[in-house]
Amino acid sequence: MARAVELAARGHGTTSPNPVVGCVVLDGSGEVVGEGFHAYAGGPHAEVVALAQAEERARGGTAYVTLEPCDHTGRTGPCSRALLAAGVVRVVVAVADPSPKAAGGAARLRAHGVAVTSGVLADAAERVNEEWLTYARLGRSHVTWKFAATLDGRSAAEDGTSQWITSPEARADVHRLRAGADAIVAGIGTILADDPRLTARPTTRAAHSDAARPTAPAARPEVAGAKEGPRVRTPLRVVIDSEGRTPPDARVLDGAAPTLIAVADDVDTDLKADLLRLPRHQDGLDPHALLRELAAREVVSVFLEGGPTLAGSFMRRGLVDRVVAYLAPALLGSGRAALGAAGVRTIGEIHRLTFDDFSQIGPDLRLIARPHHTTREK
Repeated sequence: MARAVELAARGHGTTSPNPVVGCVVLDGSGEVVGEGFHAYAGGPHAEVVALAQAEERARGGTAYVTLEPCDHTGRTGPCSRALLAAGVVRVVVAVADPSPKAAGGAARLRAHGVAVTSGVLADAAERVNEEWLTYARLGRSHVTWKFAATLDGRSAAEDGTSQWITSPEARADVHRLRAGADAIVAGIGTILADDPRLTARPTTRAAHSDAARPTAPAARPEVAGAKEGPRVRTPLRVVIDSEGRTPPDARVLDGAAPTLIAVADDVDTDLKADLLRLPRHQDGLDPHALLRELAAREVVSVFLEGGPTLAGSFMRRGLVDRVVAYLAPALLGSGRAALGAAGVRTIGEIHRLTFDDFSQIGPDLRLIARPHHTTREK
């Protein structure tokens, strides 16, 4: 199962709106005869790839799968029936499929006499598939908040300038992370101050989706399906702009990538853009409503950028699932903090996080952490 989790990681950034899944097939004697992962939406599922490699050696064997085999016909057939047709006699599953449309594979396998074991390495399988599990369980997009700051936590100087706090190497790493997301989100303050393009421009697409997962393996050509070419996806650009103030010549409207402007449902604007009208909230637009609407558009993962006000709004509502911080070996002493009001009035309300990774990117330090809430909440 640990190997299946490693395989699943290879699908990061190319499977949306599908989950990442890995599969390992053993023959009756316990020898590995097939490996596979879901490489891209619309392509063969992990079980199908592994079974194709195993061929007749799968009969009487065991399949290890990170997510319960699907039991429905979509762009591909149900994996539960593929396993039955291959003659597998045992299936080991890490995580049950929470999607009502696809769930039921384990029950079908058991009904046909296949032994099914569930919950093996569930935590590792949950972590590798956390974006999709958030999307499937909570009905909203998974959110990664990224920020860059000095060692004293400043994201901009007193005069508002912020380019560039971190190094070219760190900025290249950000582009790799952006390229693995379905949408890049920023607030109108960032648009007016910096006029960013909010596009993903990685120097290489190889392993970009593993940038925040340093333990993910490099692609191995002997794994069936690894040579399949994922379709190149362009992240959606989303601007949170309650009053419709985005300038018509802003670079986010340059046509380089699709752009969605989220405005208040009562605002009168002649902005020539794809508008998403959302209800007003006490301090702007409702971020819950935004993430639900994006999920309805099959946006599984959001890369949140922008200023401290927007970040604070998401953080205090428990809508940040992962934090990626780039710390530069520099000090400002004053200026804008990286995080604004996050709903903390006393130390007992502090947002506690758990570190996942520490990496040096050029001269900077990249920290990856996550708040203590999980995809099982709500």
